[in-house]
Amino acid sequence: MTDITIFHNPKCGTSRNVLALIRHAGFEPRVVEYLKTPPTRDEIRALAAAAGEPLRALLREKEAVFAELGLADPGVGDDALLDAIEQHPILLNRPLVVTPLGTALCRPSEAVLELLPVGPLPPFTKSDGEVVHDSGRRRS
Repeated sequence: MTDITIFHNPKCGTSRNVLALIRHAGFEPRVVEYLKTPPTRDEIRALAAAAGEPLRALLREKEAVFAELGLADPGVGDDALLDAIEQHPILLNRPLVVTPLGTALCRPSEAVLELLPVGPLPPFTKSDGEVVHDSGRRRS
């Protein structure tokens, strides 16, 4: 059985599409609704490292609280970013997906295909009607 985890917000269309793509591939992931059960500071730091991204890359800049807290300032360090995410989990961008092939922020939703240890998959239709065709390219 393949261990797949998605940090998910059910109100987010991209997150719902990623979850549906994972299930389309035949997997039932561990779903972490991170607004109800936020990851710890160490987990967030580890997710960023596993994704090969700076912590700042995991922030959701469109949220009003991002601007309110002045998080666009490049001088705001990782500890302050972690404080902000801890106080406002909505700042964590989604969906983050962890599989045996790697960890990534899956935006756009078809980015999850590179992380799925099967393929290529048959075409998948996203909630907006867009059809996703799987090239079969996977991380190694």
